[in-house]
Order: sequence, then C-alpha cells, then structure tokens
Amino acid sequence: MGQLKQTLERSAFGVCSYLGRKIGISSVRVRVYFIYATFVALGSPIIVYLFLAFWVNIRQYIKNSRLLFRSRFE
Repeated sequence: MGQLKQTLERSAFGVCSYLGRKIGISSVRVRVYFIYATFVALGSPIIVYLFLAFWVNIRQYIKNSRLLFRSRFE
C-alpha cells in the first residue's frame, strides 16, 4: 500500500507533498484543500496546480543537474 501511494504521488508531480513539506502539514490535507478549492472556484486551481507541478519538476531537474555537474569535477 505504501509503494502504491508513493507511485501515485510521483505520478501526480509531487505538488501536494512538496507543498505539505514546505507548509508543515500533511500532503493529504493539501490534496483535500485543492479539491475543495477546485469545486468552489470552478476549476481555476487546476491551473495553479499545473504551474506548481511545472515549477517543482524544473527545480528538481536543476538540482539534479548541479549535483551531476559537481560530481564530474570532483
């Protein structure tokens, strides 16, 4: 069950888990807030979610690139 949860979080860009870590709350609670906000605001939080997904993936890519670059020259 735990492996399935991790796979789903990674496939959903990890936005909720990232926000949960930064804010200090459970990623499940962040997901619930996104769902509620989507219903209340008629879908506009989906755009915010996609932007955050793009941002989190770019940050991860840059971080991994820097580590790879440093390891080549050490």
